[in-house]
Order: sequence, then C-alpha cells, then structure tokens
Amino acid sequence: MNPVWISALGLCGSTLLGAGLGFFFKNIPHKWSDAIMGFCAGVMLSAAILGLILPSAELCDDGNMWIVVVGVLVGALFLNLLDLLTPHLHSITGLEPEKHKGNASINKVMLFVLAIALHKLPEGIAAGVGFNAEDISNAWGVTIGISIQNVPETMVIIAPLLLAGVSRTRTVIISLCIGLLEIVGIWIGYALGGISQLLLPAMLAFAGGSMLYVVSDEMIPETHSHGHQKSASFALLIGFLFMLLVEG
Repeated sequence: MNPVWISALGLCGSTLLGAGLGFFFKNIPHKWSDAIMGFCAGVMLSAAILGLILPSAELCDDGNMWIVVVGVLVGALFLNLLDLLTPHLHSITGLEPEKHKGNASINKVMLFVLAIALHKLPEGIAAGVGFNAEDISNAWGVTIGISIQNVPETMVIIAPLLLAGVSRTRTVIISLCIGLLEIVGIWIGYALGGISQLLLPAMLAFAGGSMLYVVSDEMIPETHSHGHQKSASFALLIGFLFMLLVEG
C-alpha cells in the first residue's frame, strides 16, 4: 500500500480511537465539567504552542518570523469571526435553532471543536510534505507523533459535546469529519511538495492562533465562572503536562 495512504489512515484512525475512548467519560457529573474543560484547555494550549507555533517558528529564518506573528493573529481573528456564526451551527450539532441560539455552552463547545478541526489540516500537510523526500523516515516520525497526539485531543471533545446535548450519533459523525480533515491535509501536503514548505509555517501559525484564542477567550473564563477555579486550573496544568509528555 502507498505509504501516504498508510499515514493518512493512521492519523484518521487515531482520531477515531480518541473519540471512542471519550465516550467512557459521558456520564461524568456536572460538577466535574469545569475540570474536564480545564484539562481540554491544557491539551489545546500545549498543542498550540508545542505542536504548532514553535514548529512554525523553526521553519522560518530570522527574517521571516513575521509569518508566525501574522499567522497567529489572523488565526485568532478568524475564530473571533466564527464566534459570531456559532448560533447558526445547529445543522452540525443537530439541535434546534432556538435551543442552539440560547445555549451558551454549546456555542463555546463548537468553537472548541472548530479549533481542533482547524489544526488537523495543517497537521496532515506537515506529515504529507515529508513523503516527497528520498528518505521518508522523518515523515513517519511526524505521522507517529501526530497520531499519538490525536488520541487525547479527540478524546477531550467528546464529553463537552455530550454534556451540551449533542447526540451520540452526531458526535461520532463530527469526530469522523475531523479525522477526514487529516486525510485531506496529508494528500494536500504530498501533492504540493516543495511549495507547501513555504505555506506550512503560515498554516501552522494560523491553527495555533485559533487554538490560543479559544483557550483564552472561551475555555478558561468558562471554567472559572462556577466556583471551581482551583480544580479547573490544576486540570489545565495536568492537560498541558500530559501533552508535554506526549510530544516528548
């Protein structure tokens, strides 16, 4: 089988594995929801910095660091615009428009899910680029690293979706679509070859900025608004350190 397909199926499969594990947490009491979201925030914060922004900076020389700065800012602005559209995402969640419009929780969760989805495409591209080289060992290393990261990243979106009222079937479909984005990304990276080497830093920074925006503007304030600030903060640290170990 074509190694690009093996890599693509591995990335998608690890996403679905994470989704499957996430269903074990569907009955967590509401009092733990802030801790769950805090852990999610830590995972996203670590992934944004260690998996996206720093690799973007490493791909740029000193004269091109503006690409990283602009990419992060544009990613944050893009998510800010999506924030205005979340009440219209009832077709994705399967909820009634009126319920979606008045449900601040699902709006925040959908921003969280969109940020996860946005960075899957450049992650796939990052893996796909390496398969153009004569020595594809680095490409396999990137694929394995992303696959390991995919499991906890996807796992932590399941509980918030279920707690917000999204059905199990719809949640599985959303997870599958996120996994398919990486398949699309890896083939884009493979097809663009050397050209994508120029686009990749900007795309990685864009995805990192979008994730930082969600963590700062939505997730942390939400976890600190119900009197569980301490547990949410420690959960964030645990999520960050967990991803630090995974990345290492």
